[in-house]
Amino acid sequence: MCNESLVKVGMNVPEFEMSTFEASKGTFGKFSLEAAKKAGKWTILFFYPADFTFVCPTELADIAEKHEEFKKDAVEIVSVSTDTQFVHLAWKKDERLLANVKYSMAADPTGKVSRLFGVYDEATGLALRGTFIINPEGKLVSSEVSFYNVGRSAEELARKVSACLYVAKNPAEVCPAKWKAGEKTLKPSEAMVGKVFESMK
Repeated sequence: MCNESLVKVGMNVPEFEMSTFEASKGTFGKFSLEAAKKAGKWTILFFYPADFTFVCPTELADIAEKHEEFKKDAVEIVSVSTDTQFVHLAWKKDERLLANVKYSMAADPTGKVSRLFGVYDEATGLALRGTFIINPEGKLVSSEVSFYNVGRSAEELARKVSACLYVAKNPAEVCPAKWKAGEKTLKPSEAMVGKVFESMK
């Protein structure tokens, strides 16, 4: 269904640019990974199948609720589908679930960026539900891909971003399952081998 991903977790993401509908301004614009890196921003690419569909607006509305939280941490949200920026504008006007969307809605009509991340479905010309977190140095640090019929959770995405931000500042530590900001982390060492239970206390 999808071609082999060219970018994998831990790899540097090649530079790319996409036309956008800037939902906060009601204007068209551009998203450039190079510009995001120069600004010292983290980037979340949020691929979805298509505008004017059913699960997609619920996802975009869900992530809109976390947008201000992401912005405070210098995290840029960019939703991406193979629709054009013109269709994004029309969808934003028509779909009431998108009323609070203020982030960039990027257009990938040729599927070039979707292919780069391995979410392009050659059979349909659509993108699967892919979520990718890119750090300010341009490295892909998190990747999640789901099929068309299962929506994602912005709350879990926010938790992952929080953990990524924490370990970026504290590289000697790791975040255990379900970790949230302020909770105990782990510092791997020889003494912890086979003793993670005790270390969680």
